[in-house]
Amino acid sequence: MKLWLWFGFLVFVWALVFVLSLGSGYTELNFADIWRQDSLTQTVVGEVRLPRALLATLLGAGLALAGGGIQGVFRNPLADPALIGISGGAALFAAIYIVFVSQIDFSLLGLSGSAFLGGLIATLLVLVIGGRQPDLSTILLAGIAINAICLAGVGLMSYLAPDQTLRSVSFWALGSFNHVGWAEVTVGLLVIPAMIRLISLSLVLDVLILGDQEAAHLGVSVIPRRIEVILWSALITGISVSLVGIIAFVGLIVPHLVRMTFSAKHVVVLPFSAIIGGGLLVAADLLSRSLLAPVELPVGIVTTLLGAPVFVILVARWSKGLWL
Repeated sequence: MKLWLWFGFLVFVWALVFVLSLGSGYTELNFADIWRQDSLTQTVVGEVRLPRALLATLLGAGLALAGGGIQGVFRNPLADPALIGISGGAALFAAIYIVFVSQIDFSLLGLSGSAFLGGLIATLLVLVIGGRQPDLSTILLAGIAINAICLAGVGLMSYLAPDQTLRSVSFWALGSFNHVGWAEVTVGLLVIPAMIRLISLSLVLDVLILGDQEAAHLGVSVIPRRIEVILWSALITGISVSLVGIIAFVGLIVPHLVRMTFSAKHVVVLPFSAIIGGGLLVAADLLSRSLLAPVELPVGIVTTLLGAPVFVILVARWSKGLWL
């Protein structure tokens, strides 16, 4: 089947999952109910489920696309935005805000701004540690170290948090859409320019895969382009963590599966990862609301349960030299 037909099929699957997410949950609605204009439908669908599904689509697409970009830059199919400390830094600053500031003045702007600032600082620290001529191994090691420090800080914030805020910190560390409304969707739209720019860098990523010397001979400014991809990926991941917390495995698993199934060219990997990532996170949010209804699981737990077995398989293939 031609790639454009596959892409159309994936869009159809996303649309199907999207509609199912609008009708499923503690209050079950059929297809006809979704389009009714009564007050119950307007509240359940228009104010709760629709913004959740839209934000899950945006962030799932963004995280998967960022993961594809990071994997291309590091020439490693097991790389992930969390690997360079973005998620950990954002989660740490969000936890600090929840524990020390929110009791005085809680606001979405303050929480999101704190998380985004943390992700940005973590990314800049990784680049500074990498030096003026950063190599891949240095950046990876710096990211792993900073991510570990940040996650330890989140654990410390959980220990220091009063009982009434401990649950908020926990949900932020695990990821949750249960607070999402139209304000979060509006902020989530900021990932779209970053996604468009990353897709426009597809050919550059294909050249970077060849190696630094080969890319330089072909006219690509290796270090500026590498830093640019990292920063755009940091922007997407920082916005995601600032809105819904840490969502694991989407940026790691989806791009690799696209390479295995369709093509290793980034002009295919990035857009296909975006549509699959969007659909996957909508499905994960649906499962988080449905599995133990009326209790809602953090969506990060669902993505981990879905992604961890796949990750084990990928590591096994990697150890045998089979990365595609």
